[in-house]
Amino acid sequence: QVQLVESGGGLVQAGGSLRLSCAVSGRTFSSCAMGWFRQAPGKEREFVAAISANGDRTNYADSVKGRFTISRDNAKNTVNLQMNSLKSEDTAVYYCAARITDYGYYTPVATTQYNHWGQGTQVTVSS
Repeated sequence: QVQLVESGGGLVQAGGSLRLSCAVSGRTFSSCAMGWFRQAPGKEREFVAAISANGDRTNYADSVKGRFTISRDNAKNTVNLQMNSLKSEDTAVYYCAARITDYGYYTPVATTQYNHWGQGTQVTVSS
């Protein structure tokens, strides 16, 4: 069974930084593509970033490219999202997600492509 626990959300001023973390249970983390999504009030959940199971490929939404960095540490079973130069438009609930896959280079970007989800953590950027 795969479980995800997120942390690191909070309140930050525009231009500041936050680092989100997601701890993944079990012995299957190295076989999981990992993603971050976000959902603002009244909006659909949108893709933010993804990293392949082998860590060699990443994918970013255009809105965060150059500001956010996704990374993983298979030894610690964690995936992180470093968020810099935050804008008020980044305010949302952020979710981490896992997709068990045999394809080490897979970086899914659709919500329907992920098998497991975290509980979400609130990120609020004040202007």
